[in-house]
Amino acid sequence: MTDPAGHRTVQSMSAAAFAGIAALAKAEAGLVMPPNKLNMVQSRLRPRLAELGLETYDQYASFVASADGVGERRQMLSALTTNVSHFFRENHHFEMLREQVLPELATRAREGKSVRIWSAGCSSGQEPYSIAMTILEHAPELAALDTLILATDIDPRILETAAAGRYSENQITTIPEPMAARHLHEAANQFSVNDTVRKLVRFRELNLFNPWPMRTRFDIIFCRNVVIYFDSETQNSLWPRFEAALRPDGWLFLGHSERVSDSYSRRFRTVGMTAYRPQAANTTTVQQAIEKEEPYGTA
Repeated sequence: MTDPAGHRTVQSMSAAAFAGIAALAKAEAGLVMPPNKLNMVQSRLRPRLAELGLETYDQYASFVASADGVGERRQMLSALTTNVSHFFRENHHFEMLREQVLPELATRAREGKSVRIWSAGCSSGQEPYSIAMTILEHAPELAALDTLILATDIDPRILETAAAGRYSENQITTIPEPMAARHLHEAANQFSVNDTVRKLVRFRELNLFNPWPMRTRFDIIFCRNVVIYFDSETQNSLWPRFEAALRPDGWLFLGHSERVSDSYSRRFRTVGMTAYRPQAANTTTVQQAIEKEEPYGTA
């Protein structure tokens, strides 16, 4: 279908097409798309229809649900994923990182042990780079030892942006100026993250809804403003997985509107605003638990 000027037009999304796409998004990634998100879904998927040469959302819904559309599902999830981030978002977590967490990790690193941090749902990279800059500013010895920040996201396109580490002037306004001067350099009207920051971070594609391949447990997990997009069933499936992925004395940071579900809250204790530690970290048996821990994951 074309308009009078000869441009291809797309019909509005039907309720049936929306229901099919929403069901697939939940099945593939745990994403919840309530009916009031129809216009948003329609807008975000319109470029996919143009790319595929489809005229209706019903055609798209049928295609993406078919065996031939398996590859398109990745593109669909990428389009539907919300990518909003900025440096040092929810700064109280970085204050806790600086004042409480890093001193513990520095002691661990000096004993020859590795330090592993996971930024789950890292979006365009501001969160893991903020963590790296905090380490370089307040525990620089960690950067010279066995320290790594794993940054994962479901969206391969946003991971390319994150790995590039280039940001506009507006995007770096939340970085204190002296810190920005030390860890960023300007080129072509953009600000690039320095190599000293980059080398602490590894970016990988990961759907939290799928099995996690990591073989080590983490000292810290940042999973902020991610689980809010999941329904309670999916959230409840994630808490035990996060607990298993954390060291017994680890730290879990969630977004400002997120909480560990009541049904699983007994496994974590609150140590700050949307900051948690496994209950083992509050017992005299934590050292025994650490000594018994085994590599996490399967690959």
